[in-house]
Amino acid sequence: MIVRSFKDIEGTDRHVKSASGTWESKRIVLAKERVGFSLHETILYAGTETDMWYANHIEAVLCVEGEAELENRETGEKHWIEPGTMYLLNGHEKHTLRPKTDFRCVCVFNPPVTGREDHDENGVYPLLTEPETS
Repeated sequence: MIVRSFKDIEGTDRHVKSASGTWESKRIVLAKERVGFSLHETILYAGTETDMWYANHIEAVLCVEGEAELENRETGEKHWIEPGTMYLLNGHEKHTLRPKTDFRCVCVFNPPVTGREDHDENGVYPLLTEPETS
């Protein structure tokens, strides 16, 4: 059994800040836990814009605080996301998130991330893995 709080991981290597400066993420469950998914609390900052494309992952996002516009860059469709709203990127959609206020969400990734990922120039997280243990 693992019991851990977001407060426990503040300032550790599980507390990741993007190179773009548009978000930070507290990665509470990672690939090294070997449970088949990763779980994060992410804050995207008000007034920013983040282009993402999870070509290697499926992500579910549950907004718990704040408001943002989500745009599907493949279709042009836009959605307003607010607390209690979930979106699922089950088709590896290229998307942009534009937070009106600081936007706090809980995210689940499959396959799980290692905690070292940041978006590349295309908005993609590389598919990193943990070494097998015996």
